[in-house]
Amino acid sequence: MIIMECLEAKSISAATCQQYQALLAVAEAIVAHRDLQALLHDLAGRLREVVPFAHIVLVRHDAENNLMHRHVFDHTGPLPIEPVPAFTVEDDPGGVVLKTQEPLVLSTLADLARWPKYWERVEGFGVKSLCILPLTTARHPLGTLVLASGEEHTYDHADLGFLQRVAKQVAVAFENALAFDCIEELKEKLEKEKVYLEEEIRTDNNFEEIIGESTALRRVLKEVETVAPTNSTVLIIGETGTGKELIARALHQLSPSRERTFVKLNCAAIPSGLLESELFGHEKGAFTGAIMQKIGRFELAHQGTLFLDEVGDIPAELQPKLLRVLQEQEFERLGSTKTIRVNVRLVAATNRDLPQMVEDGQFRRDLYYRLNVFPVTLPPLRERSEDIPRLVRHLTQKFARRMGRQIETISTETMEALVQYNWPGNVRELENVIERAVILSPRAELHIPEGVLKSNAVKSEKVTPGDGTLADAEREHILRVLNDANWVLGGANGAATKLGMKRTTLQSKMKKLRISKPR
Repeated sequence: MIIMECLEAKSISAATCQQYQALLAVAEAIVAHRDLQALLHDLAGRLREVVPFAHIVLVRHDAENNLMHRHVFDHTGPLPIEPVPAFTVEDDPGGVVLKTQEPLVLSTLADLARWPKYWERVEGFGVKSLCILPLTTARHPLGTLVLASGEEHTYDHADLGFLQRVAKQVAVAFENALAFDCIEELKEKLEKEKVYLEEEIRTDNNFEEIIGESTALRRVLKEVETVAPTNSTVLIIGETGTGKELIARALHQLSPSRERTFVKLNCAAIPSGLLESELFGHEKGAFTGAIMQKIGRFELAHQGTLFLDEVGDIPAELQPKLLRVLQEQEFERLGSTKTIRVNVRLVAATNRDLPQMVEDGQFRRDLYYRLNVFPVTLPPLRERSEDIPRLVRHLTQKFARRMGRQIETISTETMEALVQYNWPGNVRELENVIERAVILSPRAELHIPEGVLKSNAVKSEKVTPGDGTLADAEREHILRVLNDANWVLGGANGAATKLGMKRTTLQSKMKKLRISKPR
């Protein structure tokens, strides 16, 4: 109808009327489609009536990496065996279009040969001429619209006015589609964060607060208060069960990012083959079993805190990648070349001797230095025995409320036994003992089952206070061997050989245990 009206008016040619009709069709297609691939396929069908082409391509400009990516593609001609990779802006003729914001027509093979890298990779498409148009909105340039033909001299500069009007409409649709994809991605990420946080609330908050007033604990809390407002990496060192995760959460709650996500990962609990995916995520099809895209913990913790527990268990092959994300705050998901930038505050924890692991070649020295920016050492429970009565009362009431029990008293003998016990499992062991005691206490008085504390109490009676730690036993053994070797460290008869370790390792241990040769 539009063409007939134009012909009747005798003021516009039939070709021009076809172009106007095509512009209306483009507008209809843009309204009808949200998906870019479907939109481009519909546009291709409508535009072929007006403009000849074998391929039509939307190319997205990645300004951050200065690359041109083929975003969506529709074709009628032959395809190459390998997909076309991304081009740098300098190697893509579309880079000129982006810079000048003017369309570019390459009419012959000689014209195409001016971009040898580009021509080398697209000649498999059978392309002999191109028309490249800028895709730009009021906000910013997005990329280019490329029409490719298998014949030379297909595109005339007289067609550029019409094609530029088409490109302007396509640019708006392109921007809307990219924005919609971004919204969907953020929505998916928020859903995963919600599921993760709900799971955290259900399963992981084993203690309501940090309990204790001992000098050792107050020292730790003062250090936490000092470092929390910064964005510095913190390494929490302590035996199993000392409450390293509680300290990590306290660091997060006192930090400027307290309103953001606190994400944790126990590196020892994940098989080494899956740990990289847990940390950095993966794309669909990245490996066997990767049936969908997965967002990693670093991405989940963006602008928040990531707590890596048992960081000493990270395998050697993954340590360089962790070092990179700590230094550069960027990484790639498995199976992807897209670099993702994050702003994450890292808190790590370990119960292992990382300096010794560095000496033994099991842990990267540079990664250790990067983690050990601000070390916080948690005292074991046996070194803050004055906190045990408060912890016992707190845990007793916690479990009694949960079980609907009424525990009103704790005998002096019971409390004394709990204070004297060595607690090799620290607060976690204490919690388990109290929970069992609440279950088995038939009356209002807390009853500790016979035999629970007996085995370790016997050991405690044989040592004086402060002599029961593993470090003390190790120190005594090394001193004994040093005396036997007349304080000679190296050589066949030296202390290092007798101890079965390197001389440098022995020196490191002596420094750590404050062992020095007597004058």
